[in-house]
Order: sequence, then C-alpha cells, then structure tokens
Amino acid sequence: MTAPVLPGAEPFSHDAPGASAAETSETSTAGVGVLLCHGFTGSPQSLRPWADHLAAAGFGVRLPRLPGHGTAWRDMQVTTWDDWYAEVDRAFHELKAAYGRVFVMGLSMGGTLTLRLAERHGADVAGIVLVNPSVKPDKALIKLVPILKHLVPSVPGIGNAINKKGATELAYDRVPLKALDSFARGWHTVRADLPKVTQPTLLYRSVTDPVVHPSNSALILSRISSTDVAEHVLEQSSHVATLDHDAERIHAGSVEFIRRVAGLGN
Repeated sequence: MTAPVLPGAEPFSHDAPGASAAETSETSTAGVGVLLCHGFTGSPQSLRPWADHLAAAGFGVRLPRLPGHGTAWRDMQVTTWDDWYAEVDRAFHELKAAYGRVFVMGLSMGGTLTLRLAERHGADVAGIVLVNPSVKPDKALIKLVPILKHLVPSVPGIGNAINKKGATELAYDRVPLKALDSFARGWHTVRADLPKVTQPTLLYRSVTDPVVHPSNSALILSRISSTDVAEHVLEQSSHVATLDHDAERIHAGSVEFIRRVAGLGN
C-alpha cells in the first residue's frame, strides 16, 4: 500500500490566464508553458519556489510528483526510470495541448528527464534549463548496485545538500537500490542520445556539489548539438541550488531565458 503524500510534496499546476486565446500570440507570456522536473528521491517541494516564480511571471506551469516520490522511500522500490519519464511526458503533452511553446527545466535527475524529453520531442521543446544535471555514475557504489540491490534494500540518502542555513529539502533519508539501478539504465539511454538535443540550453552548475560531479555538465555540453548554449557557475550553492543561495538567480535567469528564446521582449 502506497504511503500518503507528505505535506509540501504535492504536485503543482498553474494555467496562465487567457492561455488558449494567446496560444499563437508571439508577444504574450500566456502562450508559454513550463514543465519542471524534480530529482531522484526528492519531491516537487524542491522546485516549488521556482514554479511559483514562473507562474507569477505569467507562464503556465506543471510540476508533477514523480511516481514513488514524496511519500515513503519504499514506494520507490516498485517504480522505474520508465515510470518517472512517463509522468513528465504526460505533463509535457498536457502543456503542449494548451500552449504554443513549452520549455522544460529540471534539477539533478529532473535534468536527466529534461534531456530525454528534448531528445524525444525535438522542436516541440522550445528550450531547456538544467540545474546540476546528472547523466553518469559518480560514485563507486553505483557500480555495485546491480549486486547490492539483492542484498540490501537501501543505503543512506543523498537529499538536503543545501548550504543556505534554515533551508530544507523534502527528500528521502534512504536511497532505494532497485530504483537507483533503474536510474542508472536511464543514464545510459540519455547519454547515447545527447547529440539529438538541439534546443537552446541554459545550464546552472554548483562549484561544490557532493551529489553530482561537475563533469556531468561538461559531458552534456560537449555532446549536445545545441548552438544557443549558456553555462552559469553557482559559487554559493550546493546540489539543491533551487533552494539554496542562488535560487533567485535561477528563477530570474530562467524567466529571462524564456522571454529571449520565445521572443517576448522585455
């Protein structure tokens, strides 16, 4: 039986006023939808301030809760990369049906899912924003997961990597190994198709990140085919930069990115 959703981990949805009427408008924010994807063992809470900022800027927003997340870590044991991708893909199609242009953004594994959507949907994705994206194993433990998952169900968690005092991520305190093994297979698929990413790309990378090594960002930028690319280094934030000292910088930068790429002016 699935555990109840934790307070604060609920999905978020916002529709821009007049979205259907403005769908083909080239000058209205109401014609733009944004999909936000949270990270592995995390929840929508880690991106909620970002979602609120985008909604206040006049965009339609979807921030789904990935299957197995935001409840109890054991619920993740019966979910896979395919389940998580299916949920963001569903939300993407929902946005695409209502808005002329759809941007996709994600943190950590949410960045991995963002890249996969860009690879699969091509020009239907107007642009992408990645925050400390993950596309490869960084720790020796991950290489042992195919064996360890049969011996132990979980290992200590990776959540709440935040420098800002008083800020907390609503994430699991355990990493379910069956789910991690599935995520590793997702990495392989996404890495292989990185050259299919052609969309304008904005990438934020923390200087100090105990969860995702900076080489992930370097690999992504070296393999994608996008020509409109910008990388911003975050000096003050740890892995969950969307709740850290640089959160407002990410919020403002993503809105500026959308407006520029979508040709909305200032």
